[in-house]
Amino acid sequence: MTNEEIARILKEIAEYLEIAEEPFKPRAYERAAQGVDSLEESAADLYKQGGLKALMEIPGVGASIAEKIEELLKTGRLKYYEKLKSKLPVDFKSFSGIEGLGPKSIAKLYKKLKIKNAADLKKAVKAHKIRGLEGFGEKSEEKILAGLEFLKITKGRFPLGEVWPLAKEITSRLEKLNGVERAITAGSLRRRKETIGDIDILTISKKPKSVMDYFVSMPEVARIIVRGETKSSVKLKNGLNIDLRVVGASSYGAALNYFTGSKSHNVALREIALKKGWKLNEYGLFDRRGKQIAGETEENLYARLGLRYIEPELREETGEIEASRKNSLPKLIGYGDLRGDLQTQTDWTDGANSIEEMALAAHKSGLEYMVVTDHTKRLAMAHGLDEKRIRAQGKEIDEVNKKLKKKGIRFIVLRGSECDILKDGALDLPDEVLAELDVVGASIHSFFNLPKKEQTERIIKAMRNPNVDILFHPTGRILNRRPAYDIDLEAIIKVAKETGTILEIDAFPDRLDLNDERIRLCVESGVRLAIDSDAHAVSHFGYLEYGLAQARRGWAGKSDIINSYPLAQCLDFLKSRRRKKRYE
Repeated sequence: MTNEEIARILKEIAEYLEIAEEPFKPRAYERAAQGVDSLEESAADLYKQGGLKALMEIPGVGASIAEKIEELLKTGRLKYYEKLKSKLPVDFKSFSGIEGLGPKSIAKLYKKLKIKNAADLKKAVKAHKIRGLEGFGEKSEEKILAGLEFLKITKGRFPLGEVWPLAKEITSRLEKLNGVERAITAGSLRRRKETIGDIDILTISKKPKSVMDYFVSMPEVARIIVRGETKSSVKLKNGLNIDLRVVGASSYGAALNYFTGSKSHNVALREIALKKGWKLNEYGLFDRRGKQIAGETEENLYARLGLRYIEPELREETGEIEASRKNSLPKLIGYGDLRGDLQTQTDWTDGANSIEEMALAAHKSGLEYMVVTDHTKRLAMAHGLDEKRIRAQGKEIDEVNKKLKKKGIRFIVLRGSECDILKDGALDLPDEVLAELDVVGASIHSFFNLPKKEQTERIIKAMRNPNVDILFHPTGRILNRRPAYDIDLEAIIKVAKETGTILEIDAFPDRLDLNDERIRLCVESGVRLAIDSDAHAVSHFGYLEYGLAQARRGWAGKSDIINSYPLAQCLDFLKSRRRKKRYE
């Protein structure tokens, strides 16, 4: 049983317990689910090495929950979970993405209308059965219908952060096979799109049969769709399809380019070839006589077409070919260019680890500084910080910095906040408290459906506060679960430029907010950005890679991202530059 499966079951238990109005227990299971989900190694391996004691070392996992994880690992089942499920046999996963449907609402829909899944819900909405229930109404039906339509749009696509680690693992295993010279992912995954429909993998091998034999028999495979000598397709147990192709070394670059896409980018390249009287396909670039003149590498393919090499993230036919021809492509930020992380959560609120543990993990991942930005008091479920607790946290941060310095670790933790923006645009903490912090981020966690003008004005009011340095996850979307707020982003970008407010690229896998188009708008407008992990556990600093991919797709260079700079320069970009004196 994978970490993902265990975490899903623990999360569902939390939802069942919330319905039953059990005190404290739902949060305990949520924290345990988060702890398991954030593990760098499998819970199964931990259990093999250290038994029940090792499971209890997972953040958020106590003795009782460790025993339940043990039962799952030993039997693949959990009697406690099955008992809860028998009382309320609903598919929580199918309701994910439908705004306004929490566990208690789902329970009411089942008890009153026997609605078990999204399909049942759709029928009930169309028959107008929901508006008559207590706590619901005509507007509720409209919101649910909008949620169902959103699910329809996103169905069959997986967040980048869910697919990337799996694809890396599979390509790594393929590359280690005897006879495999190279294995690489192509398709939308190589272009780092925020959601992925399927995975394409290319290999060079002189033993294609043994490669295919291994591929179709991988433990993740649920069903073989096609099995051939040089191409096979499988469906994985998580519902994702993977295609594997074995190609020749002489056409490797052409095949990689063709199967990376996008389709519109490929069409534009073929048109360039046709104008020269040549032919371009997945096997190579051929002249009028049919002789291959390029295709062994992507670099020589682009060069032969009269273009500079175009990074995969840019291949969307949004001006990259013309920029390549004019030698005006941006120098994109690199995957190792970040020096700090400006949004992290700790166990003071809804994080799984202590300030010191997060600092050590950030340092280990190659960073030089991080900002602790725990939630504020309005988020009671996250145990948000009030004025007294945020000041107490500041003292602990100072102690952690002293400890790190004493150990000779060159890393700095800054005092910050993810301060909640209230409905009227005011902030959840008073200005005198925010002024004491090094970095203040502001974000929305409520009233997502305000009219466009009101929501935009709410955000702009917060941005105009002289203590607010960064707007966190600016559009509030959650991939495959919640669309962005209805806002005038161009107006927000204009105010960001005017006030010096930084806009964030939140790298957490289910956010990736801002999206690539909006990042490019910021870059073209001269508005600075920050790429943050939004880490809630020590393993989450790896998420920064997804934010970097998003930035690259938005044509961002290193100079556009403030936390690609050393700390003193990074702080120079913030409104309250006086804060940097503490760290000089």
